[in-house]
Amino acid sequence: MNCIPSPRLFLLCGAWLAACGAPASEPESGSTRYGLAYRVTPSPAEHAVIVELSVSQGDDLLREMRFDADPDRYSEFDGDGDLSVADGRVSWSPPDSGGRLRWRVQVPNRRNSGSYDAWLGESWGLFRAEDIIPRAATRTLIGVSSDTSLVFKLPKHWSAVTEYIKIDGQFRVRNPERRFTQPSGWIVLGRLGVRRDRIAGTRVAIAAPEDQGVRRLDMLALLNWTLPELARIVPTMPRRLTVVSAAEPMWRGGLSAPQSIYIHASRPLISENGTSTLLHEVVHVALASSAAGDFDWIVEGLAEYYSLQLLLRSGSITESRFNSALSQIEEWAQSAGSLCTESSSGSGTALAVTILNALDREIRAKSDAEKSLDDVLQKMLRTSAPLSLASLTNASMDVIGQNPDALHIDNLPGCSSIPRNSSAAH
Repeated sequence: MNCIPSPRLFLLCGAWLAACGAPASEPESGSTRYGLAYRVTPSPAEHAVIVELSVSQGDDLLREMRFDADPDRYSEFDGDGDLSVADGRVSWSPPDSGGRLRWRVQVPNRRNSGSYDAWLGESWGLFRAEDIIPRAATRTLIGVSSDTSLVFKLPKHWSAVTEYIKIDGQFRVRNPERRFTQPSGWIVLGRLGVRRDRIAGTRVAIAAPEDQGVRRLDMLALLNWTLPELARIVPTMPRRLTVVSAAEPMWRGGLSAPQSIYIHASRPLISENGTSTLLHEVVHVALASSAAGDFDWIVEGLAEYYSLQLLLRSGSITESRFNSALSQIEEWAQSAGSLCTESSSGSGTALAVTILNALDREIRAKSDAEKSLDDVLQKMLRTSAPLSLASLTNASMDVIGQNPDALHIDNLPGCSSIPRNSSAAH
């Protein structure tokens, strides 16, 4: 899994100015909100989009924006106020009363495999908002926030689907946890087929270009079977889940982003080995967790383990099939080298699943089947801190009252010893 737009992608904001909205001074007029309107115009024949950002404000609430923009993809910057573009670094100070900033982006992004994780062609496009709107840091007056919207100027018969609600032709971009809000997540454009449903309190949309062989209703059926159980395990399920899909030339895998997922049209809903790429990415979206340091194996292991559990608990696979899948995963795990790495490998994730399954069995045995890994997961999710070996160990100790044998350092190749009950883990 390549969970591209996770919370770690916003480190630029925290590194430059805390909370992406470092205060300058108090607003004089009492106004505490300014408007950000992103207008996206695709140029399909040129595989590019034009993005225009309009700022509406009084009192000079938004003083400055800064972001990185790869000059091989971003060009033609133009704007009101003070604009500086040098060595891939953009700095913009809009006029006191607001202004506009415009740029051009070449959308397609080719992976090492030769396929694409961002595409715009003559009949459709599929990419993340982060691919065309760089993550920015801002300098603002004290206590002000943005009201952000996203609109598309599309060719005839085209439509757009994002993770956001569309009201009066605009997608309303909201994130109560942030003062400065930018569009995020997966976007699909073109002549689309869309299927929608409400499942376990979550509004689900499956969207894909026409004639791409995407099994929209099959995906909805699998989510109808499994999302209710996931909502029981993870009480903070997102209110919306958008799944976008397409065939060639897109990458043949799955990728998650905030409240949205991309999955290639050729991926089976349940593979021959009993696993599900779709559910793996859905669990990532539900957990919305990043990894601390070299503990990506915990995030990836939880996503894969619970994707299997959802299939089992929903009756989508039998217990025999579940055990067979675990056996294959355990065999794959034997080829794993170091577990604690910045990005978990396939065999490393297989080893993580094996460890988590052993931890679940240990918790059930030591609690007379009254507790499980579900209880550990829920404890870890009570904080927004990145997941770590310390947080996993301490949550397990809280549940069973002792150090878990499954997490003994001898079972974790490449991981160093950790302090028990570390305050840093909470």
